[in-house]
Amino acid sequence: MPNEVKVIRREDEMKRTLIIAEAGINHNGNMDIAKEMIQVAKDTGADIVKFQTGKTSYVMSKFAQKAEYQKTNTGSEGSQLDMCLDLTLPYPAFSELADECKRVGITFLSTPFTVDSVEYLNNIEMPFWKIPSGEITHLPYLIAIAKTHKPVVMSTGMCTMEEIEEAVKVLRDNGTKELSLLHCNTEYPTPFEDVNLRAMETMRQRFNVEVGYSDHTKGIEVPIAAVAMGATIIEKHFTLDRSMPGPDQAASLEPDEFRAMTEAIRNIEKAFGDGVKKPSPSEAGNIEIARKSIVALRDIKKGELLTDENIMAKRPANGISPMKWFEVVGTYAIRDFSEDEPIEI
Repeated sequence: MPNEVKVIRREDEMKRTLIIAEAGINHNGNMDIAKEMIQVAKDTGADIVKFQTGKTSYVMSKFAQKAEYQKTNTGSEGSQLDMCLDLTLPYPAFSELADECKRVGITFLSTPFTVDSVEYLNNIEMPFWKIPSGEITHLPYLIAIAKTHKPVVMSTGMCTMEEIEEAVKVLRDNGTKELSLLHCNTEYPTPFEDVNLRAMETMRQRFNVEVGYSDHTKGIEVPIAAVAMGATIIEKHFTLDRSMPGPDQAASLEPDEFRAMTEAIRNIEKAFGDGVKKPSPSEAGNIEIARKSIVALRDIKKGELLTDENIMAKRPANGISPMKWFEVVGTYAIRDFSEDEPIEI
């Protein structure tokens, strides 16, 4: 069984980033590919594998045009509806995918895109709702989500702070108690200069919630940086092969890349530490090697005055610390000292 997934964390808990492998519609409507993606997500170290649920004709009208990146990746012909008809799965498929996730040992999640898909997915075990950026201004949808009283993770791409505030109010007024926000940019791929990771902190302070980052840049650098800046949730698209057809494949990570991102994030978590500044266990043995002690610069006879001319600070730190330099200078040698021998007083 998958490990329990926690959305809201106490300040005193060790921060472990929740990593969501976004399968989305990269299965191209093929259940065999979707199930393979579940196993790949598990193998690459993700905590959750996430799909997308909604009747295509309910999500978009026949007049909805493709985004520019969708035209680039799938051709300019046809509408969004035409493009997505063959890429989506029927509702019963998601119950089957949830069972497959249990078998594999990874948490199942799917983003609803319509009110009726909220109703359907509410009967499938999921740790929280993931609201996509495009639905943040969909009032009936937000109310339907909130009335389930499940925790919510909401992406905020394309949003002003005022739009986020309005959506947060709707959710909280209608029953949502636990809420996290993901900073996001909805361009595929997102230009690095448009990422604006500092917006995470702005949202955290404004809404007093956990914040994370849903990434659409190429590569793995930005999600890793987001974790270093305090993101507690990372969502990233992945694919079995970027050369596969589909609008999101080109901005997705292949399995080896996703694994590298996950491993880097886990290393960053280890590097956070407890904030106490002290020698670490791994460097304790270097103190004597790297620091210095006061030694004889040349042979010194017993009774000779110790001065700046006959003593020096040299490695190792197996004698008097150079921080006591002025306690040593002006005293007399208590015995003969050979060159480089630690001084005693």
